[in-house]
Amino acid sequence: MAITLDVRDLLGSVGATRDVRVRERVGGLATELASVPEDRDVVGSLRLESLVEGLFATGTLEGSMQLVCARCLTTMASPFTVEIHELFAPGATDEDEAYPVSDGTVDLEPLLRDVVLLAMPFAPLCRPECLGLCERCGGDRNRNECTCAEESDPALEHARTD
Repeated sequence: MAITLDVRDLLGSVGATRDVRVRERVGGLATELASVPEDRDVVGSLRLESLVEGLFATGTLEGSMQLVCARCLTTMASPFTVEIHELFAPGATDEDEAYPVSDGTVDLEPLLRDVVLLAMPFAPLCRPECLGLCERCGGDRNRNECTCAEESDPALEHARTD
């Protein structure tokens, strides 16, 4: 899904600006342990400023993501706010550090997708002291679901008796 803006009025008018409000559902915002559900909007304010090089987009995006704790697999919701500081340039390609301006338009979807995906935590935790799941029985140690006896290391037991 493209989120296309006509920016012909800004191109070539160095110093010109336009404020844009964004409220869009962006699909595919997911990693293994984090996602923005496809039925939720990503909301933000952007300012497009015309430069000699192209258009500089600044602003913030907000929304809510679903996270899965990397230790205990508990699902939780977490709000997010990300800052945007990106360039749209005529003739930009995938190898460039700018997003393309094509035929006087910009597509905001790749920008939104990139900044939100980069803001997603790699290994989210429900809380810093999360005990995780027992590797033997799978019980949640945070809820005392694990009833396994602690295994002792025979080498350590031998060392205690000496």
